[in-house]
Amino acid sequence: MADDFELDTDDLTRRMDGAIANLRTEFASLRTGRASASMLEPVMVDAYGTMTPINQVGTVNVPESRMVTINVWDKSLVGKVEKAIRESGLGINPQLNGTIIMLPIPELNEERRRELTKVAGSYAENARVSIRNLRRDGMDQIKKAKADGLSEDDQKFWEAEVQELTNTYIAKVDAQLETKQEEIMQV
Repeated sequence: MADDFELDTDDLTRRMDGAIANLRTEFASLRTGRASASMLEPVMVDAYGTMTPINQVGTVNVPESRMVTINVWDKSLVGKVEKAIRESGLGINPQLNGTIIMLPIPELNEERRRELTKVAGSYAENARVSIRNLRRDGMDQIKKAKADGLSEDDQKFWEAEVQELTNTYIAKVDAQLETKQEEIMQV
């Protein structure tokens, strides 16, 4: 019965790709001293009684390398958007100009850069944990097949496949972390 066992490595790969994509999203939200519209993605605004992403209450633009602007569509939400940005922990002080909120991106000092590299490290560690959990899922499937009569040679083959996949994705996480840390520390 277990002789025809085949681990769905495509599913594991797809799920590990998801962990990498999530890491990229988290990294994009880290401020590196350069303006980026994606840095506002985690900011939610209390609009009409529900928490709404900031890009759904206004147009987010990056007119220059150190400035982000938000053109709020509804004048009654300008104060709420400003408050959400102040409370987001981004360390940016919004400036109002009618319905346009300007966010000048200040230079990062050395201490803040070091803090951000630690935050990036924790995001990377979360991604590694996700990948290891997926590895464990794959290994559990193999153990179950072993109990159903999978040969020991086949078990070792599939375990090696899962481990190789895991090592590849852990290396991708490490490479992205290194790139992000270099970007943060760049003056």
